[in-house]
Amino acid sequence: MARVIAEREDVIPMLAEVFRTYGFEGASLARITEGTKLGKSSIYHFFPGGKEEMAEAVLAHVDDWFKRNVFESLNERSDAVEGITAMFDDVGRYFLSGRRVCLVGVFALGNERDRFADRIRDYFAAWIDALAAALERTGRKPQEAQALAEEVVGSIQGALVLARAFDRTDVFTETLKRLRKSLLTD
Repeated sequence: MARVIAEREDVIPMLAEVFRTYGFEGASLARITEGTKLGKSSIYHFFPGGKEEMAEAVLAHVDDWFKRNVFESLNERSDAVEGITAMFDDVGRYFLSGRRVCLVGVFALGNERDRFADRIRDYFAAWIDALAAALERTGRKPQEAQALAEEVVGSIQGALVLARAFDRTDVFTETLKRLRKSLLTD
C-alpha cells in the first residue's frame, strides 16, 4: 500500500537507496515505487521531470551533506588536523562503516556518467580540493597535498568497492584507519 509523504525532501533519501542499489538505469519506476512506498502519482507530483529529476535531487542531497559535514570541516576548522580527523569520522559514519556504497561513485561508473558528468566531477574535485587545502595547512607543499588528497579519496572509494565485493566492512574501516594514520603521523 502506498504511503503519504508530505515533503519532497522526505523522499530523496529513499530514492538515494534505490539508485545506490540499482544504479540510474536499473532504477525502474517499479523499483522506485517499491523503494519509496509511494504511488506513481505521488512520485511524479514530487518529481515531474521523472527519473532524471530524481537523480539530480539525490545527487544534490549527497553534495549538500558532504559540503556541510566534510568539505566545510576541512576548509573552515582553524586546526587542519581536527578537520581531517572529522572528515574520516564523518565519512565512516556516512558510508555506514563500508556497508553503504558511494552513490556518486555508482553514477561515475555507470552509463549515466556522461549525463551527470559535471555534478560527479564537481563532487570529487570539491572533496580533493578541500582535503588538499587542509593538508597544506598542516605544512605540506601544494603538489604533495594535491597528490595525497587524490590518493586518499581514491583509496576511500576503492575501499568501499572492496568492502562490498568481499562483504567485509573491516576492509573499509581498516583502510580509513591506515589513511588517517598516514596523513596525521607524518
